[in-house]
Amino acid sequence: MGTYVMKFGGTSVATPALIQNVAKRVLCETECGNKVVVVVSAMGKTTDQLVSMAKELSEAPSKREMDVLLSTGEQVTIALLTMALQQLKINAMSFTGWQAGMVTEDIPSNARIKTVDTEALKKCLAEGKVAVVAGFQGVDRHGNITTLGRGGSDTTAVAIAAALEAERCDIYTDVEGVFTSDPRHVKNARKLDEISFDEMLELAHLGAGVIHPRAVELAKNYQMPMSIRSSTIYTEGSILKEEVQMEKDLVVRGVAFEGEIVRLTVYFGETYNSALANIFTTLAKHHINVDIIVQSVIPNAAPTVSFSVKKEQLIKALQVLADHQEVLGYDHIDHELDLAKVSIVGSGMASNPGVAAEMFDCLFRSGIPVKMVSTSEIKVSVVVPEEEMFLAANTLHDQFELGVISEKLAQ
Repeated sequence: MGTYVMKFGGTSVATPALIQNVAKRVLCETECGNKVVVVVSAMGKTTDQLVSMAKELSEAPSKREMDVLLSTGEQVTIALLTMALQQLKINAMSFTGWQAGMVTEDIPSNARIKTVDTEALKKCLAEGKVAVVAGFQGVDRHGNITTLGRGGSDTTAVAIAAALEAERCDIYTDVEGVFTSDPRHVKNARKLDEISFDEMLELAHLGAGVIHPRAVELAKNYQMPMSIRSSTIYTEGSILKEEVQMEKDLVVRGVAFEGEIVRLTVYFGETYNSALANIFTTLAKHHINVDIIVQSVIPNAAPTVSFSVKKEQLIKALQVLADHQEVLGYDHIDHELDLAKVSIVGSGMASNPGVAAEMFDCLFRSGIPVKMVSTSEIKVSVVVPEEEMFLAANTLHDQFELGVISEKLAQ
């Protein structure tokens, strides 16, 4: 007998019929004699609908009250799923985030989990019950309801699994696992049986929406075995682990892409001699995430620094920089819209020089201009025109033969 955490996303619980399907998946696990914690998201598009209603009443609603509002979505799901489980004669009990002991930072709308008080969950499991927990939410030290940001239910599930020292954490979703790229837009994309924590973390940060990056980070930190699998198809998913054993010969393991990227360029005077890092310190204090950075400092020329942000943060970034122009000492700012980021990821890149050059040559031959570049040991990202995003992703997927199963694996 072991403890297992099962997490189901919004598309997996979008209707009462799908909730009944989830209940049957949970039944299968309990019939094996396992203790089970189920973490769920809000049904379907519930969160989007709640956000829309709030905007009808206020252009800038209080973040505290938005957390109170959005947390209700998961509460509907836990109640309905618990009812469905009880209908199957499964003893189950629902928990909101705070009832489950999720203590977070006091940062509305994007809080991080600080601790998990597992007393209530352990008592529930010891009594032979299934614990059904609302993901995406917690409570801060002042007793305020907080939410963890988009995809936060994944993080809730992994945090609970780590705190309970569970045998495994399974993320159930509307896809069969982790693919070499998004199969909706990239032909020949195929499911990976295994992927390393580091590779999955990069892909998640770079636009692969199958799991939240913080969840992968937690799983790696606590070495929590986990998988990503389908909620409707009874098949093996993709295993996330420290080091993969299958298809080790793959230099590149995946292609990720993300639209609605904006490039900002800050121009300074020729006499400017302060630290350009001041810009990023200022933006960070206002919770603006900066991605790719390109700095140009040439003798006898005005220095510039370019960086990318998501389109949704553009207005806030421009306002913050404008408010601090005198302190930062820049002359003016330009920005370019309609851009996208396309990335290749693979732990094999660290020991195989020339991968970046192959990527750039491939894009050049396809007539796709590269506007910015960022590299690490296991990834290379480029910023390209958004209209070329899908072409770039497909071209790179073919270039690195990600749609072809390794001959060694096939044997």
